[in-house]
Amino acid sequence: MIASLALILLAQLLGEALARGAGVPIPGPVIGMGLMFGFLLLRDDARIGLPRFLPRPLTDGTLESTARGLLMNLSLMFVPAGVGVVGRLDLLRAQGVKLAVVLVVSTALSLLVTVLVFRAVAALVERRGTDGEP
Repeated sequence: MIASLALILLAQLLGEALARGAGVPIPGPVIGMGLMFGFLLLRDDARIGLPRFLPRPLTDGTLESTARGLLMNLSLMFVPAGVGVVGRLDLLRAQGVKLAVVLVVSTALSLLVTVLVFRAVAALVERRGTDGEP
């Protein structure tokens, strides 16, 4: 489990370092998740034979069970944010209406963009299917 947690944290650390070092507008944890995905693809590729060089916890399913355990307790990660909100109720009281409007408008815009993109992709897929193109 320690090797699994170390690998997960190392992937996040590398992602943060790459994001800050390169100045890309992608969050470090997202880059770290991509690095972890790449590692898992390489690990499971039979042609490379990477598992014989890796420690056992990274190849016997311990990594997956550790990640599953973290995901099951992910809600605990939101406790500090909730405490921060409760600690600043005065700000929430003063700016609450503006925050609510911004949340509703941004959610509605996100849903609208999602629907438009979905419809455009569905039309593109349908058109390619009827044209007989690959």
